[in-house]
Amino acid sequence: MNSLATPGSGAMFDRIARRYDLLNRILSVGLDRRWRRRAVAALAPRPGERFLDLATGTADVALQILRREPEATVVGLDPSRAMLAIGAAKARAAGVAGKLTLIPGDARELPFPDATFDGVIIAFGIRNVPDRSLALAEMARVLRQGGRAVILELNEPRNALARLHVHRIVPMLGALLSGAAEYRYLQRSIAAFPPPETFGSLMATRGLPVATMDRLTLGVATLFVGRKA
Repeated sequence: MNSLATPGSGAMFDRIARRYDLLNRILSVGLDRRWRRRAVAALAPRPGERFLDLATGTADVALQILRREPEATVVGLDPSRAMLAIGAAKARAAGVAGKLTLIPGDARELPFPDATFDGVIIAFGIRNVPDRSLALAEMARVLRQGGRAVILELNEPRNALARLHVHRIVPMLGALLSGAAEYRYLQRSIAAFPPPETFGSLMATRGLPVATMDRLTLGVATLFVGRKA
């Protein structure tokens, strides 16, 4: 999860974990960092609040939350133990290991009581969840009343140049640079993800009505911001 690749299982991401961060920088032309910063800004963390970063991967989003608000605490969840190990090393290097807890898990069955978090965020992961409706319902369940839900996801670009990059260049470079055939299927996962308006409606039916929905960088990604109803 939390990847520009299509999902298989935690094992798939275990295989590419060591190359994951570099690949994302190259394949997104560095835009993934800007998109993540914007998503965390939309989350608007405040001192003392607790956040859940789903599909945390190597913990880029979780660490960005703590850079923006050092007095917050974050739990990161991901099915890939190899990715989590890299995230833990990054947290230790940043001196924030005491503020960040990383655990293996499934977005469809969160191991937390109701109303645990002030905010939940998932970047480039929701399209990889087999049952997105269930994952959204779980996000709403673990959010406190009025809590923020931020979802950053790739979608089918409207711009012809962006479509060429997503459908041709990214899969080719991913396979060439990493040897990971999974990157060839990126276009399939994006094509299978519903249009932003449809997904926004699904969020609302699961108790997370969308307050804002912004298409980013020629429509390559969409940032959804909702609140628990």
